Amino acid sequence: MIITEMSRVECMALLSAQRVGRLGCSRNGQPYVVPITFALEGNHLYSFSLTGQKIDWMRANPLVCVQADEFGQHGEWRSVVVNGTFEELPDRIGWKHARDHAWSLLSTHANWWEPGGLKPAPEGPTPHLFYRVIIETMTGRRAVAE
Repeated sequence: MIITEMSRVECMALLSAQRVGRLGCSRNGQPYVVPITFALEGNHLYSFSLTGQKIDWMRANPLVCVQADEFGQHGEWRSVVVNGTFEELPDRIGWKHARDHAWSLLSTHANWWEPGGLKPAPEGPTPHLFYRVIIETMTGRRAVAE
């Protein structure tokens, strides 16, 4: 295998083609990684979630990362890591356009609310929210057969 760096254009192409990634956040020095669905537009990754640990931690420390990958034949793969900042799109005046935009991007794909909209048997209604990750930096690597 030969490992090479991916250009920003190649990283953006992979993010555009993928819908599922892993979000990493941290609180008090403890990392937490969970799967998310996302949609890329411009310099943002848009996503959806019910409230819970992930949202609590991102509210406390908005510095996050998202990793997305793709596996091919013969052991080939591509992987992108985005470093960025969590931005909640709250359900209040001034944010309607951003929330509607997030919904329109995400809802073009089947089961767009999974896994963020699923939790083990809740004890009552759990509020949902839309958010985005503002992309600060990204790196990508690929492995290709020799």
